[in-house]
Amino acid sequence: MRIVLTGQAAFGAKVLQSLLDRKENIVAVFLPPDKPGARLDPLKDLAQRTGVPVYQPHHMRDPGVYDKFAELSADLAIMAFVTDIVPERILKAPRLGTIQYHPSLLPRHRGGSAINWAIIHGDAATGITIFWPDGGIDTGPILLQKQTDILPDDTVGTLYFERLFPMGVEALMESLDLICQDKAPKIPQDESNATYEGLCREEDGIISWDAPGSVVYRLVRGTNPQPGATTSFRGRTFKVFDSSLHEEESSGIPGEVLEVGKQGVLVACKQGSLAIRRVQPQGQPKMGAAEFAGKESMTAGDRLG
Repeated sequence: MRIVLTGQAAFGAKVLQSLLDRKENIVAVFLPPDKPGARLDPLKDLAQRTGVPVYQPHHMRDPGVYDKFAELSADLAIMAFVTDIVPERILKAPRLGTIQYHPSLLPRHRGGSAINWAIIHGDAATGITIFWPDGGIDTGPILLQKQTDILPDDTVGTLYFERLFPMGVEALMESLDLICQDKAPKIPQDESNATYEGLCREEDGIISWDAPGSVVYRLVRGTNPQPGATTSFRGRTFKVFDSSLHEEESSGIPGEVLEVGKQGVLVACKQGSLAIRRVQPQGQPKMGAAEFAGKESMTAGDRLG
């Protein structure tokens, strides 16, 4: 089967390696242009080392991209971590169409920050979906899904790299088997259960210490490692990363520093408190919260936010 792979980063590279291990005929890889000063994309690196042709249009809708795609006479296209909008005629160009990976249980959490929002909204579970994209944003019939629990201390990083990443690679290979056997379903998405959220940006990660500790903790976990949860101290902003939730009631007012110790900084919320372990001051590298508190002369009784 002639396959075109569109993707990027470690996930795209792992999918390509899995396809090569299966002796699939990968006729081309499409990925975004190189970023100045950035490391070589792992997908591009692997493709070049294994002799797979690489194409890097600025956008998949650019003039000439469809013609190049059509020239490849692909049987199937696989989209593995695609952030660009791919025109529907490119999706339909391969003989069997296109399948795509998405890190949520569609139709819930359509959009480019599905993992962030699943944690922030307090979902008990999430998963991955392999579907047949149709030109909408994460719309199109479902081929298969796999589910996993969201653990109480999961961050975006742990949830993705420990479960959704390997599940996604495995599911794409399983989907390919079903397609080869002519057994791949096309199950319509239930639009009555559909949700969509935009990209999770810095302004979405601003901490409100007036919220219950469980809500603050979900926000911190749901923005770790990107874009980071933001608060401030004495008018200077910093991001909060590794932390833990203390659910017992505290005597402090929301945002009050209850304790500064070797392990970090304990901050009161509306209900419970948050133990901050790792932070990133604006324009500086990440550091331990205790180190940050020492540099800022932070003491119990001070206020954040």
